[in-house]
Amino acid sequence: MALQQAIETAIGEATGTPFGPARRGGAGGGCINDAWTLDDGARRYFVKLNDAASAGLFETEALALEELAGAEALRVPRPVARGEHGGRAFLVLEHLDLAGRGGDAGFRRLGEGLAALHGVTAGAHGWHRDNYIGATAQPNPWTGDWAAFFREHRLRHQLRLAEQRGGGRRLIDAGERLAEGLADLLAGHRPAPSLLHGDLWGGNAAFAGDGAPVIYDPATYYGDRETDLAMAELFGGFPAPFHEGYDAVWPREAGYRTRRELYQLYHVLNHFNLFGGMYRSSAQRLIDRLLAELG
Repeated sequence: MALQQAIETAIGEATGTPFGPARRGGAGGGCINDAWTLDDGARRYFVKLNDAASAGLFETEALALEELAGAEALRVPRPVARGEHGGRAFLVLEHLDLAGRGGDAGFRRLGEGLAALHGVTAGAHGWHRDNYIGATAQPNPWTGDWAAFFREHRLRHQLRLAEQRGGGRRLIDAGERLAEGLADLLAGHRPAPSLLHGDLWGGNAAFAGDGAPVIYDPATYYGDRETDLAMAELFGGFPAPFHEGYDAVWPREAGYRTRRELYQLYHVLNHFNLFGGMYRSSAQRLIDRLLAELG
């Protein structure tokens, strides 16, 4: 109960209104964090919890949610409070009812909203903070050239981790050949540094009770908008109305299909580094196809 009381105190201090005692409910959590709901009869919040070592992950998630909210393109859960107690870190978020059914119209709105989000741009690729993709550190130094940013801070970063994970020489050497040829693969492609969700798969989007699309669990930075679109086609993806809605606002450019595989490779390598198993062979197949494109 001491942890719950500490969280209730943090909510009260952040909102200026005392909160609690609250009824705690389970919220399932994901493969990285635990989750609760806290409800004192007047207000309800969603709480993410992990070991104190994850405090940095929660800090950057809160900052990313604030940045996404500022774009006013798609709804996100607003961060309320964060802190540590008894060796545990916590992040308190606005509780949103995600019981809505998207349907074709909802997914179209999600695509349109993502295009609007991508219309928010920066002067370079990166972000003001390094952050995380899942539980993996994600470096975001401001970089003017997109190919250089993706080569060094996305592809080679994951390849270094994959080598430590036991990915094997064939995967690492092929990945390095791809990194060396990345400028050719991206030749002529000069994307604007768009505000990205960064980890937009089907499990990180839902619909509120009023049908409004909601996105959460971001790995935000500024980069090629097609990286979000590529992730949206991975791990089950989104239905056709999502893509139709996006393209109606901002059509994808020629060459997207090849770049999609490159950008999906980043996430597949990350899944290998997090979970191992079959993701190594999936990454190898993507690298081999991309090397074939390079000739």
